[in-house]
Amino acid sequence: MRQLEVALGARSYPIHIGAGALHAAAVWRPAIRGKHVLVLSNTTVAPLYLDAVLDGLQGLDTRSLILEDGEEFKTFANVARVLDALAGMGASRDATLIALGGGVIGDIGGFAAACWMRGIEFLQMPTTLLAMVDSSVGGKTGVNLPAGKNLVGAFHQPRAVIADTLTLATLQRREYLAGLAEVVKYGASGDVPLFEWIEAHADALLARDGETLVEAIARSCSCKAGVVARDEREQGERALLNFGHTFGHAIEAEAGYGRWLHGEAVAIGMVLAAQLSARLGRAPVADATRLRVLLERLGLPTRLAADGPPERLLQRMRLDKKSVSGDLRLVLWTGLGAADVVAGVDEALVQELLAEAMHRDH
Repeated sequence: MRQLEVALGARSYPIHIGAGALHAAAVWRPAIRGKHVLVLSNTTVAPLYLDAVLDGLQGLDTRSLILEDGEEFKTFANVARVLDALAGMGASRDATLIALGGGVIGDIGGFAAACWMRGIEFLQMPTTLLAMVDSSVGGKTGVNLPAGKNLVGAFHQPRAVIADTLTLATLQRREYLAGLAEVVKYGASGDVPLFEWIEAHADALLARDGETLVEAIARSCSCKAGVVARDEREQGERALLNFGHTFGHAIEAEAGYGRWLHGEAVAIGMVLAAQLSARLGRAPVADATRLRVLLERLGLPTRLAADGPPERLLQRMRLDKKSVSGDLRLVLWTGLGAADVVAGVDEALVQELLAEAMHRDH
């Protein structure tokens, strides 16, 4: 079992990574302080892993709530279901919510925990690679609106993150590959040695080799934990972890939640951000090509589908949380491992890039 820490003073918490972590109740149960526990999961994950978690909660007043599986279910309606479940069990301020599932369950569960009695504790038990390396760490929670992804939410840090790598064996290939996009993001945006390590271990990652997976998750979480400790509420450096996300979130929303997985949209978004950086003369074209080649080697999409006029994507990008007074701000790079936030990007140039990408690929 590997253990890392997100260092936030009194709100610091551990990340436990390893095969069989969900069954290691001795590791994670001490994080639960009260008697009420609500385990939130979905229809895909619960039949596989819910019983293991409930076994570790014997002696407590425990309930479970199972939601539908999919990005399209990350809604206020499902947050209300979680809050109703907490009310129904008489959950007090020392209650704990356990989010057992992927990023959608983690985001809904964390947001509901932030809202119930103005904040109760919760544990992240991510069961997808994307959730293990990204959404379960750092305290971002939220729900989607038709206008855009994650526009409503709260910063609410978990008490612990429990990443059981055995759950990745049952993950559908497409979901697994989508998680690799976020691993690549850490290397592309700020950790060249990690990027080179991914290039060297791509075959082992595709084969879901256990030791390689633990290393990939640990290195990704270490990157994120360091950034979160320095910039918890995304006032500066943490925004760099959104490399590719402004494009990616717009692609997800415009195509309709569920068509593109988050990691797939981020992969396309990273390529677009790298291409835009090259077009602006900020970065070498060769680095954009290197990024695209690695993503394609990992089985990820890198081409923009013609889902609608580029003006629609640009409009959604203006709603990105990094925007200021409606002015577009993008995470671009000056080359591999060197991302920064750029304001005042010529929107006509962005629209031109989007239009060319759609025309070129279709």
